[in-house]
Amino acid sequence: MKAFLDEDFLLQNDTAKKLYHTYAEKMPIIDYHNHLFVKEIYEDKTYDSITEVWLGGDHYKWRAMRSVGVPEERITGSAEAFDKFSTWAKTVPQLFGNPLYHWTALELKRYFEISTPLTEKNAKEMYAICNEKLQRKDFSVRELIAKMNVEILCTTDDPADSLEYHKKLKEEESRFKVLPTFRPEKAMAIGKDGYKEYVEKLSEVSDVAIIDFDSLLSALTKRLEYFCEVGCRITDHSLESGIYKPTDKDEVDKILKNRLSGGQISSEEEIKFKGYLLIALAKEYHRKGLVMQLHIGAMRNNATRMFVALGADAGFDSQDDFSYARELSALLNEADKEGKLPKTVLYCLNPKDTQMLASMMGNFQDGSCPGKIQLGPAWWFLDHKSGMEAQMQALMEYGVFGTFIGMLTDSRSFLSFSRHEYFRRILCNLVGTCVENGEYPWDETFLGEMIQNICYYNVKKYLDE
Repeated sequence: MKAFLDEDFLLQNDTAKKLYHTYAEKMPIIDYHNHLFVKEIYEDKTYDSITEVWLGGDHYKWRAMRSVGVPEERITGSAEAFDKFSTWAKTVPQLFGNPLYHWTALELKRYFEISTPLTEKNAKEMYAICNEKLQRKDFSVRELIAKMNVEILCTTDDPADSLEYHKKLKEEESRFKVLPTFRPEKAMAIGKDGYKEYVEKLSEVSDVAIIDFDSLLSALTKRLEYFCEVGCRITDHSLESGIYKPTDKDEVDKILKNRLSGGQISSEEEIKFKGYLLIALAKEYHRKGLVMQLHIGAMRNNATRMFVALGADAGFDSQDDFSYARELSALLNEADKEGKLPKTVLYCLNPKDTQMLASMMGNFQDGSCPGKIQLGPAWWFLDHKSGMEAQMQALMEYGVFGTFIGMLTDSRSFLSFSRHEYFRRILCNLVGTCVENGEYPWDETFLGEMIQNICYYNVKKYLDE
């Protein structure tokens, strides 16, 4: 019986062990999509307790705790910090097969040098050890980032953001870069409450009077220019339900003017507006050499009662199951017709779409760079062992595996960088198993280089960093 979380964790054969320990283990991290708080990085925050850094904002853990019958008071409520931690400790052993079990163990080991699995029985001891270390200067946010060999972080930012802390960090921090990601979600959310107020805010920060589609695009382009000045290399969009319906500028102009004057729009008009705006932005991204991420398939805020109580991103989202292959193809094609489709990463949240996206990539590769269109790594509900393996298997079978840009955390926690280790071990085991099965020859030089490219070099080149 293998020991839990030993040095060969998840590495099931000698080839996998060789690839991981020789080539993957020490590679720097480029975390090109996360939701970390830049202000906390700049201020080099230290945490009062492991509860704050582990359970604050982590809706993955919140969902698990609710599933074992924990009342909201001990999850997002006003219960004492230790009570919340001990409740999480009681939950952890029940997470058999869940990536949260592995992530929890890896974070304890890599950050706090604790090899003992967390349980209700040792919760008090673990709490004390972690809290004592968190008060030390070498456990401040910046030190945690540096400790994990992170080279670049790409946060997620609204076009109206000042990027104040990104600029300050650029001047002060030399060990790693924190780059903004342009995410114009609120500018595209024309059907949501508060849209007019958001447009007014965007108009103010961009110094562009937004009265029609052209002025909206001008304001967003101006903010995009600003983001690029601060170091932006990547953009992000969440696509949910309808993605694209054919339209023209006159129609979207009318839709926008109607909405800004207080009118209501139909779901079809909303889809037309979002698709047309995304295509226009994609052409701007291409002009600036930026990467476009499309995260597809989240069904958000399903529990109205809990959304009213806790707001968004509280653990009440799930996978959608709509079909969108033809709409996505048409959307990408509209930008590609003029040769203005940017480098694009396609993510799916429902595993039924993995192979569809893997085949979709090939439609728009144009030889301008390796892997211009990417099948994004296993995301959110799929970033577990079998999800990562399925994503990589599809990429092997439908695309060119050696061009893959690797993993990200998509996290709000500064303790989540060990997820890159989790991915790298699964990657090396998958490749190692193919070699051991005689499906590919043992060419250490090539395979070692491929592993390092997937872990680090490919995304570095993809971002032009």
